[in-house]
Amino acid sequence: MEEHDDARREVLERAFKQDLKNRIDETAKYIRPQEGTTDFAFMFIPAEGIYYDLLVNQVGAVKVNTRDLIDYAINDKHVHIVSPTTFYVTLQSLFQGMKAFQVQESTKDILKNVVLLGNHLKAYDEYMKKLGKNLGTTVNSYNESYKELNKIDKDIMRIGGGEKFIVPLEIDKPQE
Repeated sequence: MEEHDDARREVLERAFKQDLKNRIDETAKYIRPQEGTTDFAFMFIPAEGIYYDLLVNQVGAVKVNTRDLIDYAINDKHVHIVSPTTFYVTLQSLFQGMKAFQVQESTKDILKNVVLLGNHLKAYDEYMKKLGKNLGTTVNSYNESYKELNKIDKDIMRIGGGEKFIVPLEIDKPQE
């Protein structure tokens, strides 16, 4: 920042820019989603002034085009540059986003299970209908057999005389 020689200042600007780029590349090496990491990383710049100057396209009084470094970091390397002030806020935002994602994923699981439960309920309803029809058939057979037994009882009464022994008990079919 204090260099007055323009040629020397330009050499220092390029060296500084290259050093930042090297740190971005170094940080990007930790991004390994196939090994279970996130698909991004944070690069911490401990000097608030350098971070601020990086955002406004200058590093101190050095007029280096650093916007391309920020674009390079985020778009090419998936590295998010943070400072002491922004690090906590960024982590909190990430935490809230992860909580929202978990809720969303839980909601997807709940909806999937509700669909499965609906399918089970539908299958249960079909079995109950079959059971009702079978019970209806059974009740019909029961009532018809009692009618036949009543006929036999009448015939016995007619042949042998006396009173009727059988009192048929009819039952109602299940309601549909």
